[in-house]
Amino acid sequence: MNQQKRREIFERLRADNPQPTTELNYSSPFELLIAVLLSAQATDVGVNKATAKLFAAANTPQAMLDLGLEQVMEYTRTIGLYQTKSKHIMETCRLLLEKHNGEVPQTREELEALPGVGRKTANVVLNTAFGQPAMAVDTHIFRVSNRTRIAPGKNVREVEDKLMRFIPKEFLLDAHHWLILLGRYTCKAQKPQCERCIILDLCEYPAKTVSTR
Repeated sequence: MNQQKRREIFERLRADNPQPTTELNYSSPFELLIAVLLSAQATDVGVNKATAKLFAAANTPQAMLDLGLEQVMEYTRTIGLYQTKSKHIMETCRLLLEKHNGEVPQTREELEALPGVGRKTANVVLNTAFGQPAMAVDTHIFRVSNRTRIAPGKNVREVEDKLMRFIPKEFLLDAHHWLILLGRYTCKAQKPQCERCIILDLCEYPAKTVSTR
């Protein structure tokens, strides 16, 4: 795929959704961090249901620690792997207070040093909470990048690096959200809805379900 076509793709995505954002509900960098920690192998809808009650009870590192592990697990038990995730939340809160004055750090290295926080989680927080151009490649972005040929790669890191290199800079901040939403609602895993895709004629997926001719 050439750069002219990539630019047109992101121009269309921007025109369709000028201010994209995550579908996770949050009101602070800390709440976003906790929501993303809970979101692995879980839907945003499911996470939002759990965090609505959890954040009403505790929405700071100290309040979460005061709540205690058992109570946190009560709020998160509807989410997959909730026991491990809840332990990560408690340990993360402890480290935020001990090393970062209760604030969420704004560098990838510091974020990845927190329990349960990998590169993808760190990238979500950096991008969404702090407005840094970062690309959190989940299953949706990996699929869309390979299908469309925007940034084909054999693994998540290869796709991330290519996206950061190939996407025009003016689109980098929001590209993560546009690609997730495209994969979640249109370029679905089992049945891509090519007939309603706004980049149908630009996509290089050889098995498109609708012809552009």
